[in-house]
Amino acid sequence: MASKLPRPVIPTVIAVLFLVGWEWFVRTGPDTRAVLVPAPSHILKWFWEALLSGELLSATWVTMRRLVIGFAIGAALGVPLGALCARVRWVRDTLGVLALGLQTLPSVCWVPLALLWFGIREEAVLFVVVMGTIWAVVIAVQESVLNVPPLYLRAAQTMGSNGWHLWSRVIFPAALPGVLSGMKQGWAFAWRSLMAAEIFVVIVTGFGLGSLLNAGRELLRMDQVMGVMAVVMLVGLLADLVFFSPIERWLRRSRGLER
Repeated sequence: MASKLPRPVIPTVIAVLFLVGWEWFVRTGPDTRAVLVPAPSHILKWFWEALLSGELLSATWVTMRRLVIGFAIGAALGVPLGALCARVRWVRDTLGVLALGLQTLPSVCWVPLALLWFGIREEAVLFVVVMGTIWAVVIAVQESVLNVPPLYLRAAQTMGSNGWHLWSRVIFPAALPGVLSGMKQGWAFAWRSLMAAEIFVVIVTGFGLGSLLNAGRELLRMDQVMGVMAVVMLVGLLADLVFFSPIERWLRRSRGLER
């Protein structure tokens, strides 16, 4: 029996074939095609030039700083609010319903309010990111806590567990997988919110990837537009590989779901 191929081989081959086909499609077509859909080699050339000039690193640093701060604030507010919604009925019927409604609101809708309340300042961008993060986390935590099996709670209470001990030793560990999924969803919404804010809000304290993306659109530099999109995707994948995936693996191992 033939040995199995290593796991990365098939995705790598597919990606290489896709890029080669993309390059061939652009180079064999009219010049207008290359303007609207730049070849991978053109995108790579822009990426290298922006990297050498320091423009890309500077924009990435500004964006990541805003993203991490906004996500941290949104998650720090969303986790306790979600837990409160799950455990107190009238809070769930008010704040929980409001969170569900605000979650459906596109992130770009917060930009006009942010500009009116904070002006063209860094706080406006952070506000949009927080608003894009917090409601996803609230809903995820609320549903995760509500889905904790009642048998766990009754068994713990029978053995005298209550208050903070019940939360820290029973409810939160049982709800942790759902909470982590909510954090990943909040991270994705934070990215979308930040891109919307950076595109529409010109910040004097530093231009981020969203501003670089919008500049490429205005200059008809589709290689720059698609290059920035590739960087955003790459950062998102790295965040999952470095932060979220190790925690998920640890959770599965600790519960006997994975060796």
